[in-house]
Amino acid sequence: MTAKPALLALADGRVFRGRALGALGCTVGEVCFNTSMTGYQEILTDPSYTDQIMTFTTPHIGNVGVNDVDMESDAVAVRGVIVRAPSRITSSYRAEGDFADWLAVRGVVGIAGIDTRALVRHLRDHGAMNGVIASDGTSEEDAVAMARDWPGLSGRDLVGQVSRGQVETWDVGGYDLDAARFETPELTRHVVAYDFGCKRNIFRKLVDRGMRVTIVPADTPAADVLAMNPDGIFLSNGPGDPAAVGYAVDAIRALLAADVPIFGICMGHQLLSQALGLSTFKLKFGHRGGNHPVKDLTTGKVEITSQNHGFAVADDVVPEHVEITHRSLFDGTVEGLRVKGRPVFSVQYHPEASPGPHDADYLFDRFAELVGRA
Repeated sequence: MTAKPALLALADGRVFRGRALGALGCTVGEVCFNTSMTGYQEILTDPSYTDQIMTFTTPHIGNVGVNDVDMESDAVAVRGVIVRAPSRITSSYRAEGDFADWLAVRGVVGIAGIDTRALVRHLRDHGAMNGVIASDGTSEEDAVAMARDWPGLSGRDLVGQVSRGQVETWDVGGYDLDAARFETPELTRHVVAYDFGCKRNIFRKLVDRGMRVTIVPADTPAADVLAMNPDGIFLSNGPGDPAAVGYAVDAIRALLAADVPIFGICMGHQLLSQALGLSTFKLKFGHRGGNHPVKDLTTGKVEITSQNHGFAVADDVVPEHVEITHRSLFDGTVEGLRVKGRPVFSVQYHPEASPGPHDADYLFDRFAELVGRA
C-alpha cells in the first residue's frame, strides 16, 4: 500500500478522496458493493464481476492474504477495488502473498481510506452507477467526465468476453483443507456445462457428485452439445446484460426440445428464463453478498444465500408451463424457477458459495439425482 493520493469520482459528480491501493493508474467501471464478510479473493476473481468496480462493505480486507487455491478463475475480473481499511498484516497459514501486492502485480487499480459506508448509502439511494478510480493525477473534472462517458453494462454482451474459446474437461472435485489437496471422486455421469463466465467451485460441486464435466464456449450450438450425448446440461453464471446474449438463448431453446436435465445458475437462470418466454431487467443496485434470504416456495423453507447479479428475471408474464419456485425476501424478485413436468430448473443465486453459506447445496444433489435418472 502507498501514501499516494487517489480519488473515486462517480458519474453524478460526487467525489471521494483516499489513498492508492494496488496498481497506480486510472480505471472506469460500474461501482457496486458486496456485503460478504469473507471471501474477498473469490469475489474479485469471479468472472460475473467483469467491468465492475467492487466496494467491500466489510471495512477490514486482506487479513488472510491470498493463495492460488481460492482463485475462482485465472485472473482478477473486476476493474477496480474500493476498501476502507486494507490489512497491513497477513495472518493465515494458507497465505501465499499479500493482498495489496497481489492487486498491484495484476494491474488492478484500487482506492483505500474512504468512507465506504457513505459510498454504499449513496449507491443504495441512487443506484449503481459508473465511476472512476484514479491515482495517476487525473483531475476530478476529467474523472467525472470519464465516468459519464463510459457506456455501462446495459445492452452489452460480456459473456463472449470471458467465456472459454475451446472445449475443455474438468474432473477435479472440492478442496480438502486438512489434506491440502483437491478430491478426485469416481465419475460415472457426463454433464456438458456452458461457460458464460463460470466459477470453478461450480465445476467442483458437479464433480463431487460423480459428474465428469465437459465445458463448452458460450456460443456452442445446441446440436454440438447434444452430439456429446450428455446425461445433463449445466448453464453457468456470467457477467453483463442477459438480454444481449441472444445466441445463448437460441441454443437453450433448442436444448429444451431434448429430454435432458438442465440446471442453470445466475446468468444461466436468466438465459433459461428468456428461452422459456420470460424477460429480464436491471436492478437498481443489484444483489451482492453472502447474507441474502431466499424462500423456497415449494417447501416454505428459508435459506441464506450467496448472490451476485445486477439483472433479474421479470415476473409480469409467466408462461403456464413455468413455475416460480424461489423468491428474495429482500425485494420479492424471482430467485428460482422450474419447468412443470420436466427435469429443468434454475436459481438466481449461487448454491456453490465460495464465498458464502452452503444452505443451497442441496440443489446440486437435486441435479445429480435428475442426471442419474437420464
